[in-house]
Amino acid sequence: MEVKIGVLHTAREIVLDSPQTPEEVEHAVAEALKSVDGQLVLVEEKGRKVIVPANLVAYVDIAQADTRRVGFATAP
Repeated sequence: MEVKIGVLHTAREIVLDSPQTPEEVEHAVAEALKSVDGQLVLVEEKGRKVIVPANLVAYVDIAQADTRRVGFATAP
């Protein structure tokens, strides 16, 4: 599933594909935001670890990953 993290004072967002369920990501975000010194830690499908200080998290968008189609699509 796709997770987008908005970071304060940064124009770009962090986008990653996570093997975690939406509930697991939501729980990780909630736990990180409980403390001013907390850190949001998520791991991407390929093993990349993303760590964002909780006080810099502007928003977290949790969505199902788009299935990418190969080839040409025709409109009905």
